Amino acid sequence: MEVLLERSAGYANDVVGGVVPRLLSRPTPCTGWDLRMLLEHVNESLAAMVEGIAGGRVSLTGTAPGPEPADLVRVFRDRVSRLLSASAGADCQAPVVIADRVLTVSIMTATAAIEIAVHGWDVSQACGRCQPVPPALAADLLELSVLLVPSAGRYPLFGPPVPVPCSASPSDRLAAFLGRAPVRPG
Repeated sequence: MEVLLERSAGYANDVVGGVVPRLLSRPTPCTGWDLRMLLEHVNESLAAMVEGIAGGRVSLTGTAPGPEPADLVRVFRDRVSRLLSASAGADCQAPVVIADRVLTVSIMTATAAIEIAVHGWDVSQACGRCQPVPPALAADLLELSVLLVPSAGRYPLFGPPVPVPCSASPSDRLAAFLGRAPVRPG
């Protein structure tokens, strides 16, 4: 799972590099969310994943106020780096407690890989770059998503799957499975 997380992080770091302050008010594929909200959410999620993988527990209390808009990309990259470091030294079978649930570090790492790549895709769409998740990475993440994302009770975390043609790219199939409508550039 660690290699998958590294691949997702590489893709997302590249995409997030295109974020500039003037784009933060742009809408994302997530209904009702702008790019600033999405980056704040991802940064908070990354902090929770680091906490879980490094410490074995995810606290459900709120976090401190977020960074200034100009710092959102720096915070993202810093937290991705911390997540990669935490996962590199973690026992993949170690438990991670979240409220009344217990996952393994391996499941948490797989979830992080999906979250980072798919939100990277969201950022790409919001920035107008429409940069797909690399095909092999998207195919691997789709395989995991089918196992980790429930078919019922998906809302509010995910919308229902969006139909795409059989010829759709792995990136488009991944986005569609997770409730996002793939958009064509131009």
